[in-house]
Amino acid sequence: MPEGPEIRRAADEVERAITREPVQEIFFAFEHLKPYERKLRGDRILNVQTRGKGMLIRFACQLNIYSHNQLYGLWYVRKAYEFPNTKRQLRLAIHNSQKSALLYSASDIEVLREDELLQHPFWSQVGPDVLDSATTVEQVTARFLDHRFHRRRLVSLLLDQKFLCGLGNYLRSEVLFVAGVHPSLRPVDCTPEQVSGLAKAAIALSRQSYTTGGITNDLNLVAQLKQQGYSRAQYRFYVFNRDGQPCWVCQTPIEKDTLGGRRIYYCPRCQGQR
Repeated sequence: MPEGPEIRRAADEVERAITREPVQEIFFAFEHLKPYERKLRGDRILNVQTRGKGMLIRFACQLNIYSHNQLYGLWYVRKAYEFPNTKRQLRLAIHNSQKSALLYSASDIEVLREDELLQHPFWSQVGPDVLDSATTVEQVTARFLDHRFHRRRLVSLLLDQKFLCGLGNYLRSEVLFVAGVHPSLRPVDCTPEQVSGLAKAAIALSRQSYTTGGITNDLNLVAQLKQQGYSRAQYRFYVFNRDGQPCWVCQTPIEKDTLGGRRIYYCPRCQGQR
C-alpha cells in the first residue's frame, strides 16, 4: 500500500500534467459521478493537494475530486489519451490536449464542494501531516504525550491517520528503529528522549522518503553500500523487509513479527525494552 511520500510524489506528477491547460475531458467509472463529467469539462485545475494518503484535485469552479488509493489504487500520467497496457480497471481519467492523468483500481473517489470538505470523514479528521512543512517536532511530540494517544500501543498508533497522517507500514518499522523504541511499547512507557526521537523520526524519515523516492536508510551508508554493489532493495531500509539480515548498526539479525495485524521488523538489540 502506498504511504504518504508515495502519494505526494504521485500528486506532484499529476499536478504537473493537468494544471497547465483547461480540462478537455473527464471520465468517471462510477455512475453516480457521471454528471460531473460535463460540469468539470473545460474548467481549470488549480492544484493537487494531499493529506497523508488522501489526494484532492482542486478546480477553479470550487469543486474537488477526492481520492484515496487504499490498497490497490495507482496513478499513471501519460501523453493525452495514451493508456497503459494493464488489467487494472480505469476509475478516473483527466485529459487535456497534452497529458492524461489516469487512476486505476481505486474505489474511494468523490466529488466534493468546499463546504463538504469540512465534514468529510477522512479529509477533515486526519491528524497533522508529517510531510507538511508546517508540522513541527514539537507538535508531533505533543501528540505522543496527549492523553488520547499516550496509552495506545505504538504499533497501532503509528498507523492511525487520525493520530498522524502519512505514515504506513514501512515507515512504522523505520521510525521505531531510528527512535530506538521496541515495537511492544506505548508512548507512556517511553523516556522523554524516546518520545522526542519518535517525533523527529516520524517527520525526518517521511520527508527523506519523499525526496529520495522511498529510501529511509542513512544516506551516507546508502552511498557506501551502492559503491559496494548492493541493490536498491538491499540498501533502501534500516529494518523493514530485512528479517534475518544483520542490522546495519550492530549486526544483530533483524526480527520480524506480526503486531497490530501487520508485519513489523525490528532489531532486538538496538530496540531492546527499557
